[in-house]
Formats: sequence, structure tokens, C-alpha cells
Amino acid sequence: MLSVIVRWWIAKGVAMGGQLRAVLRHVAYPILLIILVSISVAALRWRWDLGRASQIFLVGTIGYLTLLEWMIPYEPEWQPSAGEWGWYGVYFVLTMIGGGLSQVPVQALVGWLAPPHPALPLWAEIPAAMLLGSLANYLVHRWCHTNPWLWRLHGVHHVPEKVNVANNGVNHIVDVLLTQGVVQLSLALAGFSAESVFVVGLFVVAQGYFVHANIDVRIGLLNHVFAGPEQHRLHHSVDLAEAGHYGSDLSVWDHAFGSFTWHPGRRPIVVGLQYPSDFPRTEAVIASHLQPWRRPARADDAPA
Repeated sequence: MLSVIVRWWIAKGVAMGGQLRAVLRHVAYPILLIILVSISVAALRWRWDLGRASQIFLVGTIGYLTLLEWMIPYEPEWQPSAGEWGWYGVYFVLTMIGGGLSQVPVQALVGWLAPPHPALPLWAEIPAAMLLGSLANYLVHRWCHTNPWLWRLHGVHHVPEKVNVANNGVNHIVDVLLTQGVVQLSLALAGFSAESVFVVGLFVVAQGYFVHANIDVRIGLLNHVFAGPEQHRLHHSVDLAEAGHYGSDLSVWDHAFGSFTWHPGRRPIVVGLQYPSDFPRTEAVIASHLQPWRRPARADDAPA
């Protein structure tokens, strides 16, 4: 009798766990957006320190998505090992440094060129800044995939043969300087306020880690507006026929420029590089940062 009860409880627990995972697949992204909006409203209403609020949101976003990777993984084999967490952490620090350095010339130029007051109210500024920042990021990202030398920088991000929250920060520091510098400069010179740039910054952080998250989520038709993991996994595919979609926050520019990619339920064949020997392995941090200035391994080395 006891064994029957135990089996019943186990079966019920498994069923409830399956139901919870099914619900999480559909509510994980709305929850992230609700948190984003809540933090934005609270920070602006109660005048929090925007830099500190951004840092807290970054840590919370990584923690939330890492938990989801454990609860509803898309590909269990993509979970980072303890050693990979260590190397990814080194790149994360370098990415933060690159992002900080990119603000130095931007702030200097903004003080000289930017208008003293925003031309739009905050409710109109935020979507306008989101569109402009997304366009700048899209153009730079696509350029990094088509220009051979910029690919030598950006390709560092595509070396890992997994796509997960942890390796979102695997970047060449110059790639970070270029991308974030162009985006921030475009927003600042357009005259957007610090408050609108703060909100857009939270959105970019949330989206950047969300699209890389190794989680089995469904956002349905929202894929046509917001970038999602279903699209970005294909962007990391070695099959260039399915590896479009350069937007990591909004999908509107991929629609506008003909690079939109979304095949519901489609799994990338393999993620990583088409020619892995073109780049050092991720754990070779110094070699990865020096390789753009070295002679390419292949004479026809080009973006892939």
C-alpha cells in the first residue's frame, strides 16, 4: 500500500512539473518585460541612481535567465560547465570594461554636439530611442558580419559551440567598444535624455541575454516585433542559409532590410563557426584578442 502511495505522489509530482514547465515556456518572457517596466518606472519615479539600478537589473536578469536554463533548458548539452563559467566570467569582465570605455569619447562628444534639452516628452522619447538604438546596433552588427576585418573582431562571439546566457558576454573588447560606442553616440547626439537612454539600456540588456538564453520558450507572433532565442540560435548556426537575423532586440529592422529569420520549431544544425580553425578557442583569451591583427589562417578568410 505504501509503495502505491509513493508511486502516486511521484507520478503527480512529475505531472505537476510538466505543467509548470509548459506554463514557464509561455510566461517567461512576459515576466521579464514586466520586471523591466517595473524597474524603469520605480527608478524614474523615486529618482534612483540610474547607474546602480542598471547594475542591479543586469545581475537580476542573468540570475533569472540562468534559473530558467536549469528549469526549462532548450538543449541540455548547451549548459556551461564549471570551467566554461570561469572563462565566460573573464570575458564578461572585459565586456563590462569595454562598455565603460566606450562611454568616455561618447560623453566628450555629447558635451560638445548634443542639444541641451530633449525635444520630446519622455513617453515619446523612449520608443523613438529604442528604434534608433536598435537601428544603429543592427547596422553595426550586420557590418561586422560582412566586413572581413570587423568579422575578425566579432567572430570571437561566435566561437562557442553553445548558445546560453553565460556566453553572451564572450566578445572581443574592441567589438564592444565599437558597437556600444556607435549606439550610445547615436542616442546622445539625437538629443535623448538620460532617463530614456536608461530605459533603453535596460531593454537592450534584457534582450541581449534573453536571445542567448538556453531556454525552451515560445513568444509566438511577438517574434515579428522582438528578437527571441528561436531566431538568435539560427543566427549562430554554421549553415549560413539559416543564419540571418542581425537584430538582438527588435525584429523590425530585419523585416525592413530583408534579413528576418524565424522558422518555428526549427533547430540549428550546429552552432559555432563554419571554419573553427579561423579563431582561437574561447579559453585562449589573449590569443582571441590578438588574432584580428595576425595574418588570417586562410587566404580567402571572410565572414562566415
